[in-house]
Amino acid sequence: MPNGGPDGGDGGRGGDVVLVADVQASTLSAFRDRRRFRAESGRAGAGALKSGRDGADLVLTVPVGTVVRDADEDRVLADLAIDGERFVVARAGRGGRGNARFATSVRQAPRIGEIGEPGQHRRIELELKLIADVGLVGLPNAGKSTLLAALTAARPRIADYPFTTLEPNLGVAEVEGGRTLVFADVPGLIEGAHRGAGLGIDFHRHLERTRLLVHVVDASAGVEAAREALATVRAELAAFSPVLAERERLVALNKVDVPEGRAVAAVLAGSEPATIAISAAGGEGVEELLRRVAVLVAEARRAAVAAAPPPADDAEHRVYRHRPRRLGDVQVVREEDGWRVLGETLEREVAMTDLNSEDAVARLQRRMRTAGVDAALRAAGCVEGDTVRIARAEFTYAEDAPG
Repeated sequence: MPNGGPDGGDGGRGGDVVLVADVQASTLSAFRDRRRFRAESGRAGAGALKSGRDGADLVLTVPVGTVVRDADEDRVLADLAIDGERFVVARAGRGGRGNARFATSVRQAPRIGEIGEPGQHRRIELELKLIADVGLVGLPNAGKSTLLAALTAARPRIADYPFTTLEPNLGVAEVEGGRTLVFADVPGLIEGAHRGAGLGIDFHRHLERTRLLVHVVDASAGVEAAREALATVRAELAAFSPVLAERERLVALNKVDVPEGRAVAAVLAGSEPATIAISAAGGEGVEELLRRVAVLVAEARRAAVAAAPPPADDAEHRVYRHRPRRLGDVQVVREEDGWRVLGETLEREVAMTDLNSEDAVARLQRRMRTAGVDAALRAAGCVEGDTVRIARAEFTYAEDAPG
């Protein structure tokens, strides 16, 4: 502004990309076709010290039970297991500072302004794990789907051949006091399921969130077959996850409505802890099973609440303030036709510099020299005229750069 000094306002902060768990969402199908998402950029500042407005956050809805992983580092970033839980998966960069920010007592007309800080880029993987209180496990044709139908209002597909259940089924049962229990009928496990045999490996993960496992066993197949079924499923759960191996469980000895089943149940009840004889098809023992399940789930819920960390103070909030950053440690790497300087803070500084402005470039050179970047290049063998790359910018190295 002629005769008035610098009056450039700051740019606005960009929007974050936020994942929000919503109990109304049931699948991740919305992310099957569209894979790239970008929040709104902040608006540029203007004269008269007008700051640009912040960009709007991009809020993406995912089902409750979604696990968020960093695809490049293969680590869990968040587990959105509560309705309304939020996770900022990619943070926005702050807005660039206007030239008014660079005015000093000795430099009253700076021609320097910053470009906005680049926002965070991240590749993620989303995995849905169903939320259920009780998981029904067992070999194919043990009667899990029939038991789910008897316990709840669910109507799963039921037939007398293996793998009738091709995807997990959920059902809700109401118990005393108006409380509800969510049951998950997981496709039958077979030996080797944790390595991909049958359908097991695709659905083991849905059991990890359950508070209780009910192992349904076909008692009508005989004592040895029932014991083998128990051992197979236990081994598969332990091989997939140590957590599942230690999970509280009941053994439901099913099909006692036939003489062979009742006799086997009587034998196994004396050797297997926490067993109950039932007939999922006839309803015998189902109410007692539901009562015992309700007690164990209530105990597990109380234990989980007692072990949970105290809630965060709702009054806390973030305040963003600009603080001058040191360029930090840098690494010089030889490339086929030049050199590359690596360093997170340095790369961010370069990205925020207006490389078309001589004043801005001169300021960047002074900062790099002070931070030891020039010395690191010389020590690595960089000589006059070599090409130096930092982030997406490319420079020609000069021993006596103006500054």
